[in-house]
Amino acid sequence: MTSIPITPPYPAAASPRRRGWFAQLGVDTAYVVVGFPLAVISFAVGVSLICAGAGLLAAFLVGIPVFVLALLVARGLAEVERSRIVPVLRRPRVPVVYRRSAPGSGWLRRLFSPLAEGQYWLDTVYGLLRFPVTFGTFSVVVTWWASALGGLSYGLWDWSLPRDANPEPGVIVVNNRGLPDVLGIANTTTNRILIYTAIGIVFTVTLPFVVRACALIDAWLAHGLLNGVAGLRHQVADLARSRDVATARTAAAVSAEANALRRLERDLHDGPQQRLVRLAMDLGRARVQLGSDPDAAARTVDEAITQTREALDELRTLSRGIAPPILTDRGLAAASAALAARSTVAVRVELAQLPRLPALTEQTAYFTIAEALTNVAKHSGATSASVSASLDGDRLIVDIADDGRGGAHLAKGHGLAGLADRLQGVGGQLWVSSPPGGPTSIRAEVPAVPAASVQEGEAG
Repeated sequence: MTSIPITPPYPAAASPRRRGWFAQLGVDTAYVVVGFPLAVISFAVGVSLICAGAGLLAAFLVGIPVFVLALLVARGLAEVERSRIVPVLRRPRVPVVYRRSAPGSGWLRRLFSPLAEGQYWLDTVYGLLRFPVTFGTFSVVVTWWASALGGLSYGLWDWSLPRDANPEPGVIVVNNRGLPDVLGIANTTTNRILIYTAIGIVFTVTLPFVVRACALIDAWLAHGLLNGVAGLRHQVADLARSRDVATARTAAAVSAEANALRRLERDLHDGPQQRLVRLAMDLGRARVQLGSDPDAAARTVDEAITQTREALDELRTLSRGIAPPILTDRGLAAASAALAARSTVAVRVELAQLPRLPALTEQTAYFTIAEALTNVAKHSGATSASVSASLDGDRLIVDIADDGRGGAHLAKGHGLAGLADRLQGVGGQLWVSSPPGGPTSIRAEVPAVPAASVQEGEAG
């Protein structure tokens, strides 16, 4: 099966699925807890290599490689962090492209290449800044978890705490005042359990929010330094690709319209124009014969009337390829049925209950069906064909199949190539499967939005 692609092969990154609050709490906690040792490693290695490189700058060939090594290590740790922030921020990973030296560059240029790439330096700055931030968020998260778990389970281990009110002589007793003493409440087992359990409940209720806030602080710092510039570059690249696609679609639409105009000119020249020329000649001959041979003049007028009818029939046929009235008045289903009725091959039409679609969508689908059925009648040798169409989301899918000899293709100069250009011009796509010996299957995909939805959107 061959196809005419109209979009570049850049699949959109899938957004991470949303989780429940309990699962997200686990993700955020793991992110902060694991992030602390990574921050220690990043800070220690980064500071060590940068200081070593700065100290060895006097020896140029030694100091520069150490700096480059620091940048490469920072990049490796940054790649790890870019993957870790995806489930926290619930955003797809931003593709980051680091500039490389040109092919064939010397070793010295390749050595300096990381030093000239700004993203390497942003990765290094992040490796140094993340340590104090992560240290603070890690401390808060650990404190909240310890307070929540310790408070809720306090009643299980209160008995194990030493509280000797009557120490033996000579034993030094440390002032072991508890929170009930500070609050002026009797320091009994019941009071202690109630107070510390209540504190545990407070920390447990606020735990998801505090942990989430700490995880977001770490993740947004990483996202800003590691993905900020890279995200802008990615957007610029997407805009450039979109511009290229729009240019290709415009060129395809212009080519399709030019081909349609040339075909119309050829059909007018070979059909109605020739008949009208003969009609003029017949009427001139009839005028000459009118005085000398009225019977011959009558026969000539009869021939002229026949030529007039045939010219009108050909003009009607050509008009169907420009703007068929039945398509405008009754929609794609009725127009497709009319095409099938005029075909010299038996055609089975199976159209779903389609709503009225935008005029451009219906016209494109109609021309697709008309061109395909014309090819079936002229070239396929088929005895039967089928046409079906249905909506799939915001796309109209049109399928045309026949039991002919096959061999259809999208080579330039053939009708299907012009049809592919027309579809490409409106953002659609064409697939053709036609092995030698048949059968032939053509699928067209056309962007489609029901007319009612379009009007509602415009009104909104």
